[in-house]
Amino acid sequence: MDKSGENHPRTGKPCDFAPPKTLKDCVRHFTPAWFAVIMGTGAVDILWHNYPYLNDTRTFKTITLIIFFLNLTLFVIFTGLTISRYVLFPDIWGIMIRHPVQSLYIGTFPMGATTLINIGVGEIYQQYGFGHRGFLYALWAFWWADIVLSLVCVFAVVHVMKTRQDHALSRMTAIWLLPIVTVIVASSTGGILAPALMPFSRYDALITLTVSAFLVSVGLVLALMVLTTYFLRLIIYGVPQGASVISTFIPLGPMAQGGYSILLLGQGFRSVLPLANSSQVLSDSHTGDIINVICVVAAFVLWALATMWLLYAFLAVQEVLRQGLFPFKLPVWGLIFPNGVYANLSIQLSRELDITSIRVWGAIYALLTLIVWAAVFLKTVSMLRKGQIFESPCIEEIDMGRGVSSASAGKTQRDLTDDAEAGNGVAGRNTAAQWSGTTVSTITASQTL
Repeated sequence: MDKSGENHPRTGKPCDFAPPKTLKDCVRHFTPAWFAVIMGTGAVDILWHNYPYLNDTRTFKTITLIIFFLNLTLFVIFTGLTISRYVLFPDIWGIMIRHPVQSLYIGTFPMGATTLINIGVGEIYQQYGFGHRGFLYALWAFWWADIVLSLVCVFAVVHVMKTRQDHALSRMTAIWLLPIVTVIVASSTGGILAPALMPFSRYDALITLTVSAFLVSVGLVLALMVLTTYFLRLIIYGVPQGASVISTFIPLGPMAQGGYSILLLGQGFRSVLPLANSSQVLSDSHTGDIINVICVVAAFVLWALATMWLLYAFLAVQEVLRQGLFPFKLPVWGLIFPNGVYANLSIQLSRELDITSIRVWGAIYALLTLIVWAAVFLKTVSMLRKGQIFESPCIEEIDMGRGVSSASAGKTQRDLTDDAEAGNGVAGRNTAAQWSGTTVSTITASQTL
């Protein structure tokens, strides 16, 4: 990565004076981490949609739609740039997959897509009735496709981590959670889809809830395993330094989004059950209420765990900031989604339990998240002009390596040239000396004669 005060590997100039990146360079350096922008913007959009105060006003609904279409536009552009990257530079795919950090950001793609589906169902379909049944089932189909991508992340990407990448406890960050959280986020979308599917098909709603319950169970178990290891890493090696400290907010994601998903699933099962079949459990009139109560309790526990990680994150950030400010980079977008889903869970939990203090806390934290999102968004836009925000660590490392190799080769060539010139000089001096000696001897001999 280009750092202030260091020479650029290709130009040899200080990086502060490095030329702006061309469009081709920007495409080449367009990493999967850019979809964290979609995640963060989508989380803010969901906060506007679920805000506990004034969310039924025309102003709030208009802002929700504006953010949604902004996010949808960015998603289409980012997807196009991603496809272009691997078509124009096919070798980068293998390099990216083997990179121990960049490959984990693949999970941001399906998670960003789910935020669009959520607003598509909750706002565009249910509030405005757009597209009727066809539109709803199209969103349902997109959800199934998103599940496939999420499962690829949670199994294939994690498998690559174990077999193709070099990891160590000392280098561990909460980014390890990104491939795992995908299934948790997908499950929450299922919880939003199920009530909308109920009027058309109870079976479709039930299968959606069941699959979502499976996804959130797998995701939460894996996330808790990783968080236990991550807590050990923090105790032994301390908090991440520099901009990496932002990753301490990521644990809010699986805890808060898991709680939100479980709340929605409890409400969904309460609506679907009982079923008229031979199962004594599913046909019992109290089963839905029991499941809902269990889900509310579980969601509160996860909210408490998320609050714990939030406090740890604040302590870590203030510790690092006391040593100095860190530069703004794309991973700063990792702040938005975890904090957004935490505020959203607080709001949803306050509605379920009717606790005013949690509702107020959720509303305040939602506004703080909105302010942070706006600041990060504007800073990102300001860095687009010269392409400073486009950095791909795996590609930068290769470019740096090539730069060092070229410099070494150049130095070697210069050394060989200097040696050759020096050798020629010595040979010339020896020849001259021999000629001089012969001449002197000849002159002396002639004088003697």
